Amino acid sequence: MPKVKKSSSVQTSISRYFGGKSNSFQLLGGDQKLLSVEELPAKRARLSQQEELDCEPPCSQKEPKVTTHRRGGTLCSSTLEKLKGFTSVAKHSINNSNTHEDTEENTPSSNISQRQGGMPPREASDQLKFTKVLQKPQECEDEERKEDAPDQRSCLSPFAKSGGAKGEKGAELGSRSSSSAPSKCSKSSYTPLEQQVVQLKQQHKDALLAVECGYKYRFFGDDAEIAAKELNITCHLDHNFMTCSIPTHRLFVHVRRLVSHGHKVGVVKQTETAAIKASGANRNALFTRQLSALYTKSTLVGEDVNQICSLEDVEEGGHGDIMVDPPDGFLLCISENWDKLKKQLTVGLVAVQPSTGDVFLDCFPDGSSRSELESRILKVNPVEILVPSDLSEETRRLLLSVTNASFQADDRARVERRDSAQFEYTSAINTVTQFYCRPQKEDSRSLGRVASFESPVICCLGPLIQYLQEFNLERVLRSESSFQRLSCESEAMILNAATLRNLEILNNQTDRGVRGSLLWVLDHSRTPFGKRLMRKWVSQPLTDLQRICERQDAVQEIMESDSLVLNSVKSLLSRLPDLERGICSIYHKKSSTQEFFLISSHLSRLGLELQSRVPAMQSQIRSVLLRSLLLDTPDLLAPAHGFLKVLNEKAARSGNKTELFSDLTGFPVLQERTKQIQSVLSEIQEHLKDIRRVLKAPALNYTAVSGQEFLIEVKNSLSSTVPSDWVKISSTKAVGRYHSPLLIERYKKVQQLREQLLLDCQREWTDFLDQFGEHYHTMKRAISHLATMDCLFSLAEVAQQGDYCRPKVCADQRQIMIRDGRHPAIDLLMGEQNQFVPNHTDLQGDTKRTMIITGPNMGGKSSYIRQVALICIMAQIGSYVPASEARLGLLDGIYTRMGASDNIYKGRSTFMEELTEASEIICRASERSLVILDELGRGTSTHDGIAIAYATLEYFIKHVKSFTLFVTHYPPLCELERTYPDHVSNYHMAFLLNETCISSDTSDSDVQPEFITFLYKLTEGAAGQSYGLNVAKLAGVPDPILCTAARKAQELESVVEARRRSKKLLTDMWSITDKPSLMQWLQSNS
Repeated sequence: MPKVKKSSSVQTSISRYFGGKSNSFQLLGGDQKLLSVEELPAKRARLSQQEELDCEPPCSQKEPKVTTHRRGGTLCSSTLEKLKGFTSVAKHSINNSNTHEDTEENTPSSNISQRQGGMPPREASDQLKFTKVLQKPQECEDEERKEDAPDQRSCLSPFAKSGGAKGEKGAELGSRSSSSAPSKCSKSSYTPLEQQVVQLKQQHKDALLAVECGYKYRFFGDDAEIAAKELNITCHLDHNFMTCSIPTHRLFVHVRRLVSHGHKVGVVKQTETAAIKASGANRNALFTRQLSALYTKSTLVGEDVNQICSLEDVEEGGHGDIMVDPPDGFLLCISENWDKLKKQLTVGLVAVQPSTGDVFLDCFPDGSSRSELESRILKVNPVEILVPSDLSEETRRLLLSVTNASFQADDRARVERRDSAQFEYTSAINTVTQFYCRPQKEDSRSLGRVASFESPVICCLGPLIQYLQEFNLERVLRSESSFQRLSCESEAMILNAATLRNLEILNNQTDRGVRGSLLWVLDHSRTPFGKRLMRKWVSQPLTDLQRICERQDAVQEIMESDSLVLNSVKSLLSRLPDLERGICSIYHKKSSTQEFFLISSHLSRLGLELQSRVPAMQSQIRSVLLRSLLLDTPDLLAPAHGFLKVLNEKAARSGNKTELFSDLTGFPVLQERTKQIQSVLSEIQEHLKDIRRVLKAPALNYTAVSGQEFLIEVKNSLSSTVPSDWVKISSTKAVGRYHSPLLIERYKKVQQLREQLLLDCQREWTDFLDQFGEHYHTMKRAISHLATMDCLFSLAEVAQQGDYCRPKVCADQRQIMIRDGRHPAIDLLMGEQNQFVPNHTDLQGDTKRTMIITGPNMGGKSSYIRQVALICIMAQIGSYVPASEARLGLLDGIYTRMGASDNIYKGRSTFMEELTEASEIICRASERSLVILDELGRGTSTHDGIAIAYATLEYFIKHVKSFTLFVTHYPPLCELERTYPDHVSNYHMAFLLNETCISSDTSDSDVQPEFITFLYKLTEGAAGQSYGLNVAKLAGVPDPILCTAARKAQELESVVEARRRSKKLLTDMWSITDKPSLMQWLQSNS
């Protein structure tokens, strides 16, 4: 017979004494599959040689030998006789109703029949009686499970791979969750824990469930396989499901890691405590469990995921186990409304950041390119997007391109598809009405004001409310102060998606990182909430002249003032935790005691420090903006002092809620529960006198060992004095530890009261957080003031870098006048080398407003036009600019068409992409806009490209009348200066040509490309050539190719020159009307 290794320790111990064919196959998920030695994996076959099992034929009459166990144990003959009897027992069904798994982590498996595959039910029942006798040590069993798991995981995965599916697959995978259950695995064959997990999974099919089991969180089925792959941990077969586990104290790490990969994660916790359950009617039943929290990329708010380091770590600048969150965690909901009569698409969106309480909404018309939607997505930078299931193909392609733009999967936005019925206006308005018609507090938004929103916004708000209710985060939508318009043309400069990308305002185009972008140049903020506000400032420059001047005045005073007040305020902002997210976590009533104490102590300290500096602020600070920010903040932070005084600092730092409140006067429930505990403890202490008298040990005291309290420790030599009704709890070689009957009863009572106290403290803690939440909007406003101060300090630090000036911004003049302007990012990247060549710019709205820029490739044309746009943006942010002088009119928008790349996700070619962007600029640009067109028309043939570029530029000159910077390599476009001399000027980037490399008498084989030296200086006039071969030489193109290209270039130039000469001769000859003129023409051209 073949020698095989069985799948479990119990089965192996029994099977070595069995005959028959039951040893030659295993039942996987209810299906019999014959396995031979050849079919076994090599690794398992080798392992099986260590314990060769001789399987006797079923008809053998030989007595089984007393086989030595591999751990050295033996079986007596009576046991062997009983084991032999198993093979003749009739096959009857067994009743598993008495099989329970009260402590799943510590109790051996209660369902042996499923693990043993082909064993008959009655045999499994009998085998259960001998489990403790025949079971191998746990470590051996675990080792064998790991070996068997790879062979069986394909058959034992009852859960569909739906948990938090990435991207758009979430809804699709969730629908398959019930289709992959084992075909012959009935409900009665599941353990009680497995039945409980199956019920929970049916309720939350789209989430990975982490189930609390004692000191671990376990994943089951396909959830376990997904979690094991993402977390790089072991997954093994246990009973009917694959499973893996993580320790409870590392839950926040693993949840965040799963969420970062795009999964939705549910945390299932035990809702019963051991002591209370032991005294209840269901003490023999399974622990009840419920889903306590759900997490996705945008909803990482809660005690399970917001692990915060101690105050000392923050003050020392350390981070401990703090997880680094992205600067923004917006959840974006999108709806589409197609007007059949007007044939126009209207897009509505609502963006909410549950972790900070910010809510933005917008409604706008959009075209087939979805450029308006793309620009708003880039500004919001959502980590999760909510869309209807019937999303249009154009929008789907846009979201696909946006979500796949990141180089790392962790940075990609998660797309959640919802039922399209939720996005219908009727359903959405019903949801909104029910949500806002509840009894509200003063800080809520009335139904009438919400109902006044545009219908596409309502169609987003309804599904968003339903979605956030699943996470218990819907409270953030009740706040009136949190609703803001995302784009308001009267308040902010328009920067569309192409402009944000091409000018590298928020990210660079190399690796999508921040380094090298305008945000990188300006962001020197010290706080997380300051960084979020700076991103908003950079993406939405102001168009209000008064607010621009206020920021400039504040920055100038910070730079020039010698006041110690500003320096002290700047130092206060250093090493602060994320106060904005902290108070929002408190507002959601999901804050831990450590987080609450950390946030409230910093708020209180800031309030007291600023309050002590109020007299100095009033006398030393002149800026209107600085005064309003600094003088209002202390009063707004005042409520934090009272809440901090109530807490016991030591208990708050350790997370001990039973001793959290230093004064229980305002907590009568906790007072009563504490008195009950003290009463029982007093009885236990009184009982100590009786124990001393019985043992005749007047100095005896209770001992606590390994969590067991009130132990009576007696030396083993005096064990005869111990009463017979005492219960031994533990012992060593020297002593024994006991509980008397009274102690057992009272200790049990104390444990019940303590656990009840913990539940009472949790309820009181939630109410306490709710009371703090009443001051949420006040605190948020104070933190907003601190964020503004942080951004102003950041702009002041930028201005102090050197050679920066305060720009003069005018509302009544259309001009862009810059002296010695530099590109802010390139200038900073060059460091102290100071090699950047500055350039002038002078555009006037009524006269010269268009620049046609030519010159050699790599000459600096693109850098120049970018620097002009970036300086204009910096000026309207309120920052100083890299120039010696700047006078700028207010711009309503900056539009760019740069670069050459197709868009596969949108199905557009390179040239189509060019013209689509140009078309949108033509439709949206105005007289107060800056338009940048870089090499328009190069994506098609020369004649078509020149024609399109010429016509487009002429349209901007004649009709749009915007400030225009047009970069081209087409010489015919320079002729527009002659046509419109009052409005157009030709410029080129200067260079030096090395004439020695060009010789007219060289042979064809000796022709070399020109070599030029770039001067990077903007000079009047048009360039004659682009000198592309020079760039080819710099790029390392092989010399033979360069020589061939140079020779071909000369030939083409000769042909063109010949054609031009012939055309001129023909034109001159055609104008001849008499014989003398003809003779003269012949002589001159002979």
